[in-house]
Amino acid sequence: MTLADVVYNDTVKFILSGGKGGVGKTSCAGAMAVLSANRGFRTLVLSTDPAHSLSDSFDQDLSGGEVIPIEGFKNLWGMEINTEKGMQDFQKTLGESSMGPGAEMASSLMGDMTGMAPPGSDEAMAFGKILEFIEDASYDRVIFDTAPTGHTLKLLELPDLLDSWLGKMLTMRQRLSSMMGGLRGMLGGGGEQEDDSWQMLQDTKDKIRAASVQLSDPEITQFVVVMIPEAMAVFETQRLLLSLKNWKIPAHNIVVNQLVPPNPTCQFCSKRYEMQQNNLKDIGELYSDMDLIEVPLFEGEIRGIEELTRLGKILTGELEE
Repeated sequence: MTLADVVYNDTVKFILSGGKGGVGKTSCAGAMAVLSANRGFRTLVLSTDPAHSLSDSFDQDLSGGEVIPIEGFKNLWGMEINTEKGMQDFQKTLGESSMGPGAEMASSLMGDMTGMAPPGSDEAMAFGKILEFIEDASYDRVIFDTAPTGHTLKLLELPDLLDSWLGKMLTMRQRLSSMMGGLRGMLGGGGEQEDDSWQMLQDTKDKIRAASVQLSDPEITQFVVVMIPEAMAVFETQRLLLSLKNWKIPAHNIVVNQLVPPNPTCQFCSKRYEMQQNNLKDIGELYSDMDLIEVPLFEGEIRGIEELTRLGKILTGELEE
């Protein structure tokens, strides 16, 4: 399966771009988003990396945690996830309850529960966005610019962690329900809101399990690994691919980025070229069962729609350099 098969396949809703820090994940995510939009897909590209650079790639401010239209497109949107804002919204939703005159007292009793943060807040917010867009028909495709490998691995293990965490929350809700119901009765409130809150947690657990199914379906989800031809990146890519296999996340494509061209007149360039070519040979042998895309080192920053389009066409084999 080539990257063109992924990007131009109308059944693929989720594409995750991931790898070691500094290898060009954001540029690849942006390039695939531009290609998707140009193909006619309503596309959202969002960054789950705490050190966002999506705004730089598109040369447009995409910060603030809100979906923003990408200039020059009618069907492309971007967003950099704001973790602090996301956690506030999450906790507000989790503990929201209109309990009449006793609301303040009951809220104080539930303070510890609503203040609990799920494991890995950055990754939790990123996974929360996956849950949000699983059922959202506004977009044909969502492309994730993921954080460096360690954070991405935490993101991918979140379905199990959050499922367990929400299970504990549900248990706490059940144990407190009698006390909270009695308190509301004394203060003239009803118990319906608490039941709604309990149901919200149960619904979230169900959504997490549904997301796990979709993330493991190769017709719906593809993980595109981005790396550079250096030893440390090779080791990290092996770790990432092993984890993807364990979590049944489909991955068939590796982008080998930032390849320097041969330059016999430059000793430094020649050394870099030789080192990369040796590593490239190892990469070819290690991942012979995957689609490898070689991308040259660009002469400048990949910034703006024109450069992202150029990169995208190299990724899909529509442009050779």
